[in-house]
Amino acid sequence: MRITRIDIKNYRKLKHCQIEISEKETVFVGANNSGKTSAMDALKAFLKSSDISSEDFTISNWPKINEIARAWITDTVPNFSKSAWQGLVPAIDFWLSVKDNELHYVSHLLPTLDWNGGELGVRLIYEPQDIEELYKKYKEAYDKARQTEGKRKVDSTLQLWPKTMQDFLSKVLQKQFSIKSYLLDPAKNGKEQTTDENAEPIIGNPFKGLIKIDMVNAQRGLSDPHSGEGQSNNDRRLSSQFRDYFQKHLNPEELPEESDLSALEAMEMARREFDKKLKKDFNASIGELENLSYPGFSDPKIQLNCKINPIDGLNHDAAVQFDVFRDGGLIASDPIMTLPEKYNGLGYQNLISMIFNLIRYRDEWMRVGKAGNTDNENPIEPLHIVMVEEPEAHLHAQVQQVFIRKAYEVLRNHPDLKKEDSHLSTQLLISTHSSHIAHEIDFRSLRYFKRLAAQTKEDAPFATVVNLSTVFGEKDETAKFATRYLRSTHCDLFFADAAILVEGSAERMLVPHFIKAKYPDLNKSYVSLLEIGGSHAYRLKPLIECLGIPTLVITDLDAVEKRISDGDSNRTTYPSVRPEKEKSYYTGNDTIKNWAPAKSELDAVLATSSFDKISNGSVRIAYQYEIKLRWGKQKEEQNEEGAIPYTFEDALVLSNVEYFKNLVSPKGLLKKMQDAVSTEPLVDACQAMFAALNKPAKKAEMALEILWTTEPQDLNPPLYISEGLDWLQTLLKSMKKDFETPHVSNEVDA
Repeated sequence: MRITRIDIKNYRKLKHCQIEISEKETVFVGANNSGKTSAMDALKAFLKSSDISSEDFTISNWPKINEIARAWITDTVPNFSKSAWQGLVPAIDFWLSVKDNELHYVSHLLPTLDWNGGELGVRLIYEPQDIEELYKKYKEAYDKARQTEGKRKVDSTLQLWPKTMQDFLSKVLQKQFSIKSYLLDPAKNGKEQTTDENAEPIIGNPFKGLIKIDMVNAQRGLSDPHSGEGQSNNDRRLSSQFRDYFQKHLNPEELPEESDLSALEAMEMARREFDKKLKKDFNASIGELENLSYPGFSDPKIQLNCKINPIDGLNHDAAVQFDVFRDGGLIASDPIMTLPEKYNGLGYQNLISMIFNLIRYRDEWMRVGKAGNTDNENPIEPLHIVMVEEPEAHLHAQVQQVFIRKAYEVLRNHPDLKKEDSHLSTQLLISTHSSHIAHEIDFRSLRYFKRLAAQTKEDAPFATVVNLSTVFGEKDETAKFATRYLRSTHCDLFFADAAILVEGSAERMLVPHFIKAKYPDLNKSYVSLLEIGGSHAYRLKPLIECLGIPTLVITDLDAVEKRISDGDSNRTTYPSVRPEKEKSYYTGNDTIKNWAPAKSELDAVLATSSFDKISNGSVRIAYQYEIKLRWGKQKEEQNEEGAIPYTFEDALVLSNVEYFKNLVSPKGLLKKMQDAVSTEPLVDACQAMFAALNKPAKKAEMALEILWTTEPQDLNPPLYISEGLDWLQTLLKSMKKDFETPHVSNEVDA
């Protein structure tokens, strides 16, 4: 048995999002404020805590909810229909895959007696407990507030609570609303379903005895060595977790077994000996107290009796120690060198805390030790759901990868769970901002939360979820490439506000400096810079356009000439050439040919408008095109001439001619570029640069030399790059405006 999909509705910005759940691990990724945490909170609220507030309602639904209440005040016959609320209140649909031999677990969830297996659906919805009662309470409070306002002696804009239903529920939501469960129709799986007006909710918790749910919250509460132990239920100290584990699974005083007798006898002997010592040592002091004559009472007789509780042995800072030298001292005769756990780094504390949590949850589920004696009436749930929120806190990159590799393995590390025919399933859900965790997990297990702008002025921004296992289809070579490429990087593409794909190492080194020096708004955003050659960048097209990330692809024109060799072979070749118009040249760049503008002839590529370089509204391809220059010693008197750069390097030179002319003692490719800019006429200068670049050239070394000798703000980006960065910055600014939360008024109509 496992959960195959959850549909979250009307919970914060998750107005309606479907999340496919993998068989083992599912990882929620996405940029900040995309809805990952909201999804985890929704699951926690509906499955664990039932803690839902009015702020958890999707904000754009409040005007419609307020309208329901306004009609209650004005209409002669109020409408008490449940259907009016269904599309406005938080809800989650759970779809479970159930095997034939598991039907006895779900007998209470079967939609019909002739159901023959497959998937079952359950809707959990946070709705009014009694709509008529809600109406009475609201109308009573509303009328009283308006009557009191009518007694004002002076004009005032003061409005008393409740002004609207939103205002009313901000105080009484928990009293008037509760989570109810309804069966869904398996035949309509994947389609929008409404709950029948007369449908009866499922009695009790529909998942009781079916699903065990545990959650590791974000590890933000770890303290430093100088803080107190911490008294909250969320104490992450290993000693605290050991105490909880000992109390539930190992305490010999709880339902003692034969193996516990020796420990209990030892504790009783220790107690008796300690009582004797207490009586002897306190004899004089107790004698003084017993001689006190307090009016109305007989002389006190004081007895000191100690109680040895096994759990107290773990209830102090030094209960968990770490052996500094692993084997004790430096030499055999040295004492063991240990430190309390709170003197370990936060990352190490966090890692062992989370892993031990997983161990504890697994053993509670499997009723290990004494837990099996205290809860042996109820069978073990067939499905264990564990949610982990932001496990990367305080962990450096390698430890994050260790955790994600081991987490599921730890949850299944029990003999009964390792059996091939085991009917017990575990599903691990993780939300993360870490590219290192995303890098380590199977690409098919990632779920990308995609931010979307409001569709109308009355609506609010919302999020949808992309199942990355379906982006490329089945057995697609492009999918293999994308997966391998992203696994060779840090996968920060999944957390970025925008992405820039560049052709080579020179662009990768210099473009960030252009952004920092000349694009302040873009510099404030989280931009992922990926180096990928022009012949492969287009292979990421399905992924990038599906994610909807604003993306600038900076690539090279790569002009080539089609040549057919003489002789019988008639072999066709495409050697590189210096870009020129009206020469019947082509572009050899697969990104330009297959993505945008999706043209091959060089003249057509050069004539492409800026609009046609944009794909899917969120991706722009930037490449070299003809620029106008005045060249030579008499350039002030000359007309502008046209030049078409071949690559990033000569485009950079042509955009910073005076800089390259004034270089002092340049070397290698820089020297060749300086010689070229001193050449006349312009066509010969371009040919010289092409010749230098068309041979094996140390382009990265040239970029490093520029970084060493020049302040980035003194360089002008090539025009095709500056236009692309302008476009990206403008697009990001407009998207951020779309994501601003609209104001929801609490005012009522007069």
